[in-house]
Amino acid sequence: MVLQESGEMYLETIYVLSKTKAHVHSVDVGDYMGYSKPSVSRAVGILRKGGFLTMEPDGSLCLTEAGTEVAERIYERHTILSEMLISLGVGRETAVLDACKIEHDISDESFEALKRHAKERGEGKSES
Repeated sequence: MVLQESGEMYLETIYVLSKTKAHVHSVDVGDYMGYSKPSVSRAVGILRKGGFLTMEPDGSLCLTEAGTEVAERIYERHTILSEMLISLGVGRETAVLDACKIEHDISDESFEALKRHAKERGEGKSES
């Protein structure tokens, strides 16, 4: 299953929330993203069907191995791209927003080149 940008965003959000919360629920995702309960419910259903997440009996959302891979990849892109833009003098808020737009469309080849460049300059602090 190929994920659309919105699916990647949901997985990244669940990943980010799981770093600070023991249990992530749909309501947490909706609050964080500013989306309605029906929108989150629909997305969760699609992601469950695609094998990217599971739902525990208490309603908490858990990323599968496939979901974690996607979420970590997008999060890494977001983090490195944000840091690079900030290092170029872009304001933090703008850098984060722009990184969010770029992270879904940039090719693996281009991102890896940017990541190497950032590492050489001591800018990229990737968690990978």
